[in-house]
Amino acid sequence: MASDTSAWAGYAPESERPPFGTYALLSSGFVAALGAFVFAQRRDGDLPEMIPTRDLLLMGGAAFKLSRLLTKEKVAAFIRAPFTEYRGKGDAPGEVEEKARGTGPRAAVGQLLTCPYCIGMWIVSVFTIGLVTAPRETRLVTSLLSALGISDFLQLGYQSAAARSEPT
Repeated sequence: MASDTSAWAGYAPESERPPFGTYALLSSGFVAALGAFVFAQRRDGDLPEMIPTRDLLLMGGAAFKLSRLLTKEKVAAFIRAPFTEYRGKGDAPGEVEEKARGTGPRAAVGQLLTCPYCIGMWIVSVFTIGLVTAPRETRLVTSLLSALGISDFLQLGYQSAAARSEPT
């Protein structure tokens, strides 16, 4: 029986271990791309001194909504399907629960596409780059997504209030 001598051997049994190599590759690519963007913008003098609070709020609301849409909503299941396995209905209306499938890159992408917290960093980075390079367009898109997120909260609040007021 061959023993596992990789750097990650003691983390978890091999059958339960996340695809660390692919995670490292994705993370390195992300950091390299973001670093290259910041370096190029700084060299050209196009980096803003700060991001206004209103834009941070818009991006935060939009990232929340887009991350839920991409990782949980039924309508986006076609994007996740090659990397995930359906597990059942989700906690919120229109959402599903899925689990990453496969190994290596397939599993890593599946885990990214089923975790709204994980994909949030990627989404916020894209919005931030957009705000620097195309602020008007980015504000339009983030406003739309933020408004949709507010609408979702209102729908859930209404649904909850209606359920409490039904006679038992």
